[in-house]
Amino acid sequence: MGRIVLRKLSVCVLFGGVSPEHEVSLRSAEFVLNQMDKRKYNVFPVGITKDGDWILYTGEDYSLLPTGAWQDYPANRRAAISPIRGQGLLSFEGDCVVRERIDVVFPVLHGENGEDGSIQGLLQVAGIPYVGSHVAASAVAMDKTLTKLVADRAGIRQAAWQLVKVGELKHQQVLDNLESKFAYPMFVKPAGTGSSVGVSKAKDRDGLTAALEKAAQYGGKILVEEFIDGREVEVAVLGNDSPAASICGEIDSGAEFYDYAAKYVTDTAQAYIPARISEAAAETVRDTAVRIYRAVGCQGLARVDFFVTRNSEEVVFNEINTIPGFTSISMYPKLFAASGLSSPELIDQLIGLACGENCP
Repeated sequence: MGRIVLRKLSVCVLFGGVSPEHEVSLRSAEFVLNQMDKRKYNVFPVGITKDGDWILYTGEDYSLLPTGAWQDYPANRRAAISPIRGQGLLSFEGDCVVRERIDVVFPVLHGENGEDGSIQGLLQVAGIPYVGSHVAASAVAMDKTLTKLVADRAGIRQAAWQLVKVGELKHQQVLDNLESKFAYPMFVKPAGTGSSVGVSKAKDRDGLTAALEKAAQYGGKILVEEFIDGREVEVAVLGNDSPAASICGEIDSGAEFYDYAAKYVTDTAQAYIPARISEAAAETVRDTAVRIYRAVGCQGLARVDFFVTRNSEEVVFNEINTIPGFTSISMYPKLFAASGLSSPELIDQLIGLACGENCP
């Protein structure tokens, strides 16, 4: 009897992008590509430059990604995913077009045009399965004000919040209204960024003005929230119809809050896995993570962030990220590793969830 040979899945890993989180994406892609089992997958790494060019990276040294040196690899080719069903990945060698069948896309694109439903819409039109949430859930999770509305509707406890539109900033009444609603400090965030880009902790009126102006650089909607004095606890969720939550982890930022610098630049942050909370609080975090995951309509994966108050251990939902950081220090893979699922196994499961019965 002849030996059955299973064909490899062709996986396109998309990374980079034009958002402020470009550099984080490069580091996430380096990790994902290094963890993928090349015996199972034909891998096509496609990077999007800050200028929006699409490049098929043909090298095998993924350490070139975070430095940006991958863009200058001599054998690189211009590339694009065709919106025409069946064409897959197109790359260009002079006047010749090379077509590659793509079974599934693994987007490792953070922020605008990556996890807001934009790239998901392109893949949906192209008929290519992809890892992660679909268009509507991606858009809702990316816009924090929409996420807040869904959480309110689902009856999930979260910080009190207020939407401020950039066009309102010229009116002094905005500051008066915020000060009447919240005590200092307040947290000010762009509605549509991740990785804590543009986030500030405002301690007084001058700080609030500066925080609003900073957030306004990243879009037309700004989220202002009450301050919650609590531990920052995160949980990873995996699955489609039957999502499961990982063990809980805790971040001690070692700074005013867990901002971009604490995440990716300095070494002040300390992770605790499991989180330093009671088993009852951890179970509430896990249950609430699955509730918000279902309410938003997520698929594949998400990291859900909470505060657990220091005195009463009340669980307060913060935000959900549908394409969480996948770097070597990121909580999503670390939380599942602590739950007994290695990163190569996690990637296998995510790809399996994406292509479902279409996996060969």
